[in-house]
Amino acid sequence: MPAILSRVAPRINYVGSRLMASAARLETVPREEIHKEYDRKKTFYHKDLEIQLASPSQLKTKPLDPTKLKFGHTYADYMMTCDWDAETGWHHPKIEPIAELKIHPGAKVLHYASELFEGMKAYRGVDNKIRMFRPEMNMARMKRTAIRAALPDFDSEEMISVLTEMLRLDQEWVPNSDVCSLYMRPTLIGTDPTLGVAVSTAAKMFVITGPVGAYYSTGFQPVSLLADSRFIRAFPGGVGAYKMGCNYAPTIWVGKEAASKNCQQVLWLYGDNEDLTEVGTMNIFLFWKNEEGEMELITPPLHRGLILPGVTRDSVLQLGREWGEYKVTERTLNMEEVKKALSEKRLYEMFGAGTACVVSPVGKILYHNKVTDEYEELQIPTMASKYGVMQKFYNTINDIQYGRLIKEGWMRDI
Repeated sequence: MPAILSRVAPRINYVGSRLMASAARLETVPREEIHKEYDRKKTFYHKDLEIQLASPSQLKTKPLDPTKLKFGHTYADYMMTCDWDAETGWHHPKIEPIAELKIHPGAKVLHYASELFEGMKAYRGVDNKIRMFRPEMNMARMKRTAIRAALPDFDSEEMISVLTEMLRLDQEWVPNSDVCSLYMRPTLIGTDPTLGVAVSTAAKMFVITGPVGAYYSTGFQPVSLLADSRFIRAFPGGVGAYKMGCNYAPTIWVGKEAASKNCQQVLWLYGDNEDLTEVGTMNIFLFWKNEEGEMELITPPLHRGLILPGVTRDSVLQLGREWGEYKVTERTLNMEEVKKALSEKRLYEMFGAGTACVVSPVGKILYHNKVTDEYEELQIPTMASKYGVMQKFYNTINDIQYGRLIKEGWMRDI
């Protein structure tokens, strides 16, 4: 019992007024739980969490207007770190003031991209409660990616418990706004300081967070997409379905090419049929009348491993099926189908879906015709659609995230 008390003491000191409640919880811990054996080869544990409180000089000034924040430019006061090595397994997780990492120049992450990350958010609801949006899905995806990257596995619920402690410490950084949130970036890197393409025998988990403003400062603005099948994001058997840093670096140059043609994002195509896969770093959705005359929400499937299984993607699909207002389909679709639907005025809306913005409307596709080697402009009538499908998804998910609408099991209170 003293060891447990010493580890949680910093947290009890921080919350102050919750001291008695925390002590009461400790008294109710079953004796068999206290003496339970834990396998640190498999995971780190919340019960081992060590917290170093920031000094007054280490606490940063909170932004006065979070709606003007640039994504990823502002960080909260604390970070989480946890080391792993093949011999002993996971060490104790730590929450401490945010600081630079010290890493050996031979670390595998720097040479072989032995790395993965997640993107998730916490929200301050209209009732002033702070909640995470479907964190178990992010953790499940992170675990799958860790296995594919030959990095150590961990327990989802232990990680969520540690993230909860971070949010309690940094709760003042969660914006008091229903258009802003606290972005959370869990990351796992290989730190083994040996050159050579091999499994890393050392790793570091760390989490940084920061407040972010609304994705749209002036409301929904339709984006233009560059669609050019000479560039591909992922291929069958590759790692397109995993959230690894190596998926993103090769897309940056293509993004510059898109910007040079006045496009904000890239519509990633794959194969001779030019199948649609993703849009930028988001999943893609179309709302149309299919060739059988049915109103349909459609998105590319996951089975080929070309597409990241997004949390927002899953949320859109679940809601669409629950509403039952139109057919909801996951199947392969290609540019020829898109062009045909446009020419027959059957394509009503196209939008991306992701953590950063929930949904993002598409207004134009600059399509490279591989036969003529020329670009064609395809106008997408998303903003003129009378159906409002994209807007309904945005409103509903936004309402769930900020506590205006309760969706059982989707929000995790801290």
